[in-house]
Amino acid sequence: MSLGEFFADGVHQADRQIFFAARDLVELSDGGVSYRQVGRDLSNRAIQLLHERYAPGAGTGRHEFSHDGEECGIILRGELTIVVDGEKAVLGPGDAYSFESSKPHTFKNDGPVECEVISACTPPTF
Repeated sequence: MSLGEFFADGVHQADRQIFFAARDLVELSDGGVSYRQVGRDLSNRAIQLLHERYAPGAGTGRHEFSHDGEECGIILRGELTIVVDGEKAVLGPGDAYSFESSKPHTFKNDGPVECEVISACTPPTF
């Protein structure tokens, strides 16, 4: 069971929802990093779209992680430090990233303000 399915509260729609109000996005985490997913059950979907927020100092953890697929994103606000397969970059508003998710990677907001990102991952990983 994916995290999206777990947080879907047992709701299953025969027809796929097309439009989503902000209140419809599914929160997949808590604490310093927020992942708000478009759609509840992505088990039969090819892509996952997330609205991410990183509080100052928050990140994906000390250990790198990897998984099958690809991911990309664009920074809307703040700064995000990204390390992919040993390469490090600090990205700001308008900057973007795209990489194979099988490469070890981490994300962290080392800046003084919240970082906001729109990202996509294929296939869905949560």
